[in-house]
Amino acid sequence: MDNLVFVAQKFKHMEKVIDVQEFGNGKIHDTFLVTLESKGGKHFILQRINTQVFRKPELIMLNMRIVTEYVCRLLQHSHLREGRYWKVPLVLLTQDGKDHFIDYDGSFWRAISFIEDSQSFETIKSIGQAREVGYALGMFHSLLRDLPPGRLADTLEGFHNTLRYLKHYNEVLAKHDPCRSPEERYCLGFVSKRSAWAKVLENARVEGKLHLRIIHGDPKVNNIMMDISTGQAVSIVDLDTVKSGLVHYDIGDCLRSGCNPLREETEKWESVNFEVDLCRAILEGYLSMASVFLTENDYDYLYDAIRLIAFELGLRYLTDYLEGNVYFNAIDPEQNLLRALVQFKLTESIESQATAIHTIIREIR
Repeated sequence: MDNLVFVAQKFKHMEKVIDVQEFGNGKIHDTFLVTLESKGGKHFILQRINTQVFRKPELIMLNMRIVTEYVCRLLQHSHLREGRYWKVPLVLLTQDGKDHFIDYDGSFWRAISFIEDSQSFETIKSIGQAREVGYALGMFHSLLRDLPPGRLADTLEGFHNTLRYLKHYNEVLAKHDPCRSPEERYCLGFVSKRSAWAKVLENARVEGKLHLRIIHGDPKVNNIMMDISTGQAVSIVDLDTVKSGLVHYDIGDCLRSGCNPLREETEKWESVNFEVDLCRAILEGYLSMASVFLTENDYDYLYDAIRLIAFELGLRYLTDYLEGNVYFNAIDPEQNLLRALVQFKLTESIESQATAIHTIIREIR
């Protein structure tokens, strides 16, 4: 606790730090909520960056500052819908004007403004909330649609490149003990049957059918902040993976996260189901903001995005399990295998409802 307070006080603020508590359930960084001694109890987020995952953390900060400063300038001259507002998580500087602090252990720390009077949810609780989740992602993409993707550094090379994940998976699999459990055999067979199809989005990009834009990279439901009073989406946080990419990665990830009411940590993986009613609502909310810049080709590949990103995450979990849980935090050796089973079951559910999903896309485009 004393060390956390020491680090928190390195960042520029007028009030005294009175409390630091663990916050959220992220799988990559160590995140804390800092409470300041001020009227109303102001807060900010303190994070220790996982430099094993993000080996150039200074690039994360550079991207975040470019994006947040751009959006803040844009919002000063933009008119949101009546009764709505949008907030941006801002980088807080240290006492000596830097965007990070490195402690005596070499840990890389950053501070980010907290979106007060808001909350996030692990699962979508209503159709209205689903529309707000989609609206948030659409707002994010819409605000950044004119910022050149080339201005951002690639903080995670190969992120959302399914072919690259498959290559790594095959390399890890070749070194793995051939003794298989039934769950492993299911996962291995699942990947084998879909390996050829997994290049669908990358092929479309190479062929010029889909184009790079700025994406969030991790727009799962619990990164959407909702106003406590109105229930409206007011921000999207966790900007570590903001970079150039296909908006389809974000759309697929948002739907993967939002349309599985059992959540990705469920042990009831055989009961996982993709809820098409939530899918419709999320897409309606998203397109209320994004339809102004999406192309016909973008619409044509929406189903593939929904199916692919659930498969891709399952592949990443499975690879990490086979490799000994070196990327995703795991409380036991089997957890990443279970996470993979959840995502593969979700992919199966998406595939079984392909006609319904295509109908939704056709009706709301």
